Amino acid sequence: MHIDHTILEKLEKLSHLQVAESKKTEIIKQLSEIVNYIENLNELDTDHLDASFSTLEGGTPMRDDIVATSPKVGKNILSHAPRHEDGFFVVPAIIE
Repeated sequence: MHIDHTILEKLEKLSHLQVAESKKTEIIKQLSEIVNYIENLNELDTDHLDASFSTLEGGTPMRDDIVATSPKVGKNILSHAPRHEDGFFVVPAIIE
């Protein structure tokens, strides 16, 4: 697949991002490299591999799921939000 200015414009529209004109050539180059890499991965024959295949003997090591509770964590996160109220993020309404 070849990435060109038309595809980049579609991606800009879909993502609601705007790429500066001076950066478009570099972005197209980077996206093309990513797509080429993925196309290389698609050539690998993985039909004989189990979905839970792991290169680690015995599978993926698990860790204990330890709950960490601290009231400071939530306050710290909310302190970086543009708007918050009663411990919640305040965001613009998107549904009328």
